[in-house]
Amino acid sequence: MAAHLDLEEQEQLEQVKAFWKRWGNLITWVITLALAAYAAWQGWNWYERDQANQAAAMYDEFERAAQAGDVDKASGISNDLRSRFAKTGFTAQAGLQAAKLQFEKGKADAAQQNLEWVAEHGNLPEYRDLARLRLAGVLMDAKKLDEAAKALDGVTAAEFAALVADRRGDLALLQNKPDAAREQFQKALAGLEKTQDYRRLVEAKLATLGVAVPEDAASAAK
Repeated sequence: MAAHLDLEEQEQLEQVKAFWKRWGNLITWVITLALAAYAAWQGWNWYERDQANQAAAMYDEFERAAQAGDVDKASGISNDLRSRFAKTGFTAQAGLQAAKLQFEKGKADAAQQNLEWVAEHGNLPEYRDLARLRLAGVLMDAKKLDEAAKALDGVTAAEFAALVADRRGDLALLQNKPDAAREQFQKALAGLEKTQDYRRLVEAKLATLGVAVPEDAASAAK
């Protein structure tokens, strides 16, 4: 009986040896690649968290500079975020805020550059659309009307439709097209909630074009 078991065990051992000889290298490579992929995935997650933490710290510093009105420092930090952490939301937010501060401080060219970067590279469609909307305003202020129109053409989010129409109305006025402006302002007014304060500005624009806003709509906006 013992001899029979020994022979059986020997046959199994030989089968294992034959299997490993044929498939051993392949199995080793598969296991090695699986372990490497897992290690890479873990490493990437750590890298992403580390990048986000560093970007958040820089964004906090940026906000302090922006709140203090230090346009040079805020612009520098925004540029650093752009070069080091381009794919984070912090970078897009900083770009939008830096552009606002730059424009208010009379640095329209720098504001335009920031908005163009966010419009092209912002990590979310909402940031890109918001940048295009603001960029159109900066371009209109610089009388670059064709470029402003192209910026507005790039805004696709439905939630910005009313604001786009309002900007198109402003653009039509600059192009001496009052009828087109009136149409766009009416479209903007129709797309804004009755409780939104921004309606009052659009109503005022329509009033200058001789369009009376219905009394119920005006009172609802108050």
